Amino acid sequence: MIEMNVGIIGGSDGLGKTLVYYFRDEFDVFITGRDHNKGRNVADELNVNYIESNTDLTNISDILVISVPIQYTCDVIREVAPFMKSGSVMVDVTSVKEGPSKTMAEVLPDNIEYIPTHPVFGPRTTRLDNQVIVLTADRKGKWYPKVYDYLAGKNMRIIETSAEKHDFMMSIVQVLTHFSFISTASAIEKLRVDISETEDYESPIYNLMIDMIARIVSQNPYLTYNIQSMNTNGDKIRNTFADAVLELRDVINNENEEKFIDIAIKATKNMGDITNALGRSDKAISSLNYEYTYLFKSVGKEVGLKHIYSGKIHVGILESVDGKTAVLKDGNKVKKLRIANIRILLPEELQQWKIENLKTKTKSISCVFPKNVNADIIQKTVLMHDNVLDVKLTDAYDGPQINDDFISLTFEITALNKEDIERVKGLFTGFGGVLR
Repeated sequence: MIEMNVGIIGGSDGLGKTLVYYFRDEFDVFITGRDHNKGRNVADELNVNYIESNTDLTNISDILVISVPIQYTCDVIREVAPFMKSGSVMVDVTSVKEGPSKTMAEVLPDNIEYIPTHPVFGPRTTRLDNQVIVLTADRKGKWYPKVYDYLAGKNMRIIETSAEKHDFMMSIVQVLTHFSFISTASAIEKLRVDISETEDYESPIYNLMIDMIARIVSQNPYLTYNIQSMNTNGDKIRNTFADAVLELRDVINNENEEKFIDIAIKATKNMGDITNALGRSDKAISSLNYEYTYLFKSVGKEVGLKHIYSGKIHVGILESVDGKTAVLKDGNKVKKLRIANIRILLPEELQQWKIENLKTKTKSISCVFPKNVNADIIQKTVLMHDNVLDVKLTDAYDGPQINDDFISLTFEITALNKEDIERVKGLFTGFGGVLR
């Protein structure tokens, strides 16, 4: 652990809470929250420190992270600025950068560095590697290379730009995307369409699209609204989208095929590398199809399924699979798991889980073999058995009780269960051995 205090204002919920998971093993982490009871519970759960006062937290933090709703970010920056520890750094993680950047520049003294950032991922993200983070520092001090190197060490994709450029790009990535997806979801609701009924007719692309729309509309609506309302480019983006929708509607209503084709071709050309886009979407579809196929073929067999958000691993016999649910039986327990929320463990991962979580069995087996037998080959062959964990040759005896052309070998077998050890006896006899 690095001897450095990281303070997170708003660390009891949302992205702030997610950041605690990433920092707690490397730094001394302190958090605040609006609800003190909830904050203390979260701090206890995550084994970090809770402080009720934002200013008290600020005063002890080497790195101060502002992770509060967008509409409160600038107010919090102003609140805590006078209490910043000399030589410390302030970081914010909001998805709009112009306002926080200007506020930090205005209220922070010269001996306090600030690095406005935008982690372009949500609180459901479980890994930092390959995630995008944008840095919009207008001046770089001693902290900047340290922060940059730390993020690079996590294999993050770092973008360095201005706050203005960031907000314009996010008006496309977030404002336009959220606006169009929520509009589509709202149209489906107004049409009184039962989404579950459409699943009987769905194509893989429709399925992916509905999942992406559902992911957006299920986000905190207050956050989504503030992303729309607080990005200064929002009006232009939404108006352009509305104009495009109305134009397309009128072209189709007027049966203007030539104009429709012209719009579609221009839009397609502007999408860039279509081949790459097709490749990525094909990979997503293939991955989903492979997962379903693997599960269907595994019915009646033992599988390991890992919940991608909680990290909990479930192991048992797969009883059944339908379009959405896998039913797993472990002894007398039956567990229903949503397929969308699980990852199938690879055979080696399942084996490692068994080694770490199941009680192993150890037994010594003595067997008389022809004297020219190769004990090393016997050990390697036994270890090829899935549930055999270790094989040790503990004794080799060729005394008077053993015929001259034979030798008695004793192996200590460690396996996951008694049945696997019994099967090893069959392997020994297959090598010409006779059990003692």
